Amino acid sequence: MKTLLCGGAGYIGTHVAMAFLERGDEVGIFDNLSSGLRTNLHKSSRFFEGSILDRAALDAVLSEGWDVVIHLAAFKAAGESMLDPAKYAQNNISGSLNLIASCAEHGIRRFILSSSAAVYGEPAYLPIDEKHPTRPENYYGYTKLAIEENLAWFATLKGLRYVSLRYFNAAGYDPSGKMTGLERNPANLIPVVMEVASGMRSKIQVFGDDYATEDGTGVRDYVHVTDLADAHVRAADHLYHGRDCVIVNLGSETGLSVRQIIDATRRITGRPIAEETVGRRPGDPAKLVASSAKAKEILGWQSRYSDLDTIIESTWRVYEPLARKNG
Repeated sequence: MKTLLCGGAGYIGTHVAMAFLERGDEVGIFDNLSSGLRTNLHKSSRFFEGSILDRAALDAVLSEGWDVVIHLAAFKAAGESMLDPAKYAQNNISGSLNLIASCAEHGIRRFILSSSAAVYGEPAYLPIDEKHPTRPENYYGYTKLAIEENLAWFATLKGLRYVSLRYFNAAGYDPSGKMTGLERNPANLIPVVMEVASGMRSKIQVFGDDYATEDGTGVRDYVHVTDLADAHVRAADHLYHGRDCVIVNLGSETGLSVRQIIDATRRITGRPIAEETVGRRPGDPAKLVASSAKAKEILGWQSRYSDLDTIIESTWRVYEPLARKNG
C-alpha cells in the first residue's frame, strides 16, 4: 500500500509511519516541521516539506497518487485554542479543507483522520461511546468535529471514504526503543511529568484535587501511541478493502488519575517530582473514559500496550538520557 502521512514527522505520526514501514508499505511524509523533527523521519520513507495551508504544495504531492492519506497535521493544544482560535481555524479547518479538496481532485478516495475525544465535551455518561452527544468545550475539539462533518459531506458529494479515529489521551513511546524524538513544547501531563523527573522543569502543577474521583484529581483514559499506530494500519486496510466510512473511539477503557500518573513516575524513575496544586482549569471534566467496543468490532483493534507501567516505562526510556545529562 502507498500511504501518505500529513504531519508524519510529529510524535504520533512517526509511530504511525513506523507501523506502515514495518509491514513493507511505501510511506510518504508531508510535514512543515513546525512541531515535527527531521530526526524523527525514517530513512526508508519519502519526505515532502510543506504545509497543508499551501494548496499548490499539496497538489504537487497528491498528484503522485496514493492509496490512502492520513491526516495528523493539526494543532492540538486545547488551552491555546481558546486563546488563539484564529490560529486553529486557519490550520485545523482551512488546512484540512485544502487537504480534503485536493484528495478529491486527485482521485484519492481513502482518508484517515486523527480526531479526538475533545469532540464530546463534558461527558453525559461513562464510558463514552460514539453515540455520545458531540458538544466540544474547547475550540480545538470544535475544529476536529468540523473536519469530521466536512468529511461526511465529501463522502456524499465526492465519493470519499474515511475513517475518523477519535483518540483519547495518547501516551508512551515505542516499546522496542526505536523512537527517541521528543515532542516540542509538550502540554500533556505525562511528558510534563517526565520533564520534571529529568530536571528540565522544577515542578508539575496539579490542576485541582477536589474532583469527585477516588483521589480528588482528574481521571483520563490513556492509550499507548503504538496501539494508536496499529489502529491506523487497520483503518487503512478497512478502507482498502472497500468497507464503509466509520468513526471509532480509541482508548484503553481504563481511567488513570493525575495522582496515579505522578506516583507511578516516581516509582518507576526513582526520581523526586515536585508538585504544586493549583485551581481547576475551566472546562476540565472530572473523568473521561472511552468505550472502544466499536473499534474492536469493526477494525479488530484493541489496546495491548496501554497499561500504566508500560506507558511510563516506555516514556522514561526516552527521557532518562536527559536526566543523566542534567544530573
